[in-house]
Amino acid sequence: MTAGVETSTGTVPGSIRPRVGRRVLSVVGPAFVAAVAYVDPGNFATNVEGGTRFGFLLLWVVLAANVVAMLLQYLSAKLGTATSRNLPELCRDLYPRPIVWGLWLQAEMVVIMTDLAELIGGAVAVNLIFGLPALQGGVLIAAASFALLAVRTAGQRRFEAVITAMLAVVTGAFFYQILQTDVPAADLAAGLVPRFDGSASLLLAAGIVGATVMPHAIYLHSGLTQERIAAGHGLSRRALLRAQRLDVVLAMGAAGLANVAMLVAAATMLYGSGAEPTLQGAHAQFATSAGPFVAMLFAVALLASGLASSSVGIYAGQVVMQGFLRRRIPLYVRRSFAVVPALAVLSLGVEPSRALVISQVTLSFGIPFALIPLLLLTRRPDVMGKWVNRSLTTALAGTATLVIVALNALLIVLAF
Repeated sequence: MTAGVETSTGTVPGSIRPRVGRRVLSVVGPAFVAAVAYVDPGNFATNVEGGTRFGFLLLWVVLAANVVAMLLQYLSAKLGTATSRNLPELCRDLYPRPIVWGLWLQAEMVVIMTDLAELIGGAVAVNLIFGLPALQGGVLIAAASFALLAVRTAGQRRFEAVITAMLAVVTGAFFYQILQTDVPAADLAAGLVPRFDGSASLLLAAGIVGATVMPHAIYLHSGLTQERIAAGHGLSRRALLRAQRLDVVLAMGAAGLANVAMLVAAATMLYGSGAEPTLQGAHAQFATSAGPFVAMLFAVALLASGLASSSVGIYAGQVVMQGFLRRRIPLYVRRSFAVVPALAVLSLGVEPSRALVISQVTLSFGIPFALIPLLLLTRRPDVMGKWVNRSLTTALAGTATLVIVALNALLIVLAF
């Protein structure tokens, strides 16, 4: 007798399994869009600075931050799949109005700071590749992001395919860089031991966390899975959640490997070289250490990161406003307003790498306002039904949230 497969309408014969497999694949993709936020230009800046100034010292921070991000993105995906609503919508429906307005305001600030990092990073990439001034590069990146938004309006799957391709460019470029040099195994292993070297390394660790655990990606992911439930028609809710788990593991795993490769490449080729801990300094030293092709790959990866993450950030802004306020601004209008702060920073001549690191430290302050509601909602049976978090899941996510909040509090002390 042929085994069956559970669906939302019953059990289907084993001969239908290929169709079920295609349905599972049809709901895979949202995590790759969210994962782009974890390899944005802010990650480039913090990972390059971390490797250049401290070698492999903060490798464990990069790994830990990406593992935590994987768990949190899965909770966000599960929330959207289990409830058919996104995180901002649930906050709006379940929390008092003053709290909702406060969450919306800080979420919008997070989106603005994210877009600032992405446009600045893209402008630096344009300068490295084509030699254009920063402001002209920023305008070019803004225009290119409008083209990517046109892909989004043409279809979600096309948008996901383009974003996934750019994620592959970033990951592949850094792994190629690592292959061009001998990574010291002993130093690599030492970088896995948790430790700091003064307040400067702690401040940069906070920046790495802020660049890795992205609040806007947590809001966005629940909205992306919410939209994709219809694409999984015929699958049980359990199968949909399994598909989302696979999606998160693949996408966030790729983003995590890219972040590790960034820091390892910087620690191997830039640490102790006298190179400036900036994107431009890294590009110049990569050219000296491994040749112009490797340096060009670095710039191309930065460009792909800036373009992809800029479009994803604007998409997240739409989810935030629609969810918290039941208001929707057309993507092109939002894009037009969002570029103003970044272009203003570029026009003032602020050093790009420093602006990127500061933006990531600022983003770390927005993390608790996304994590705490996510944790509280996914542990509520009246919200999640039978898909409520297990005790171990809540404990792990709660511990991660407490550590991040404590790190932010310590960051305030160091800043003053």
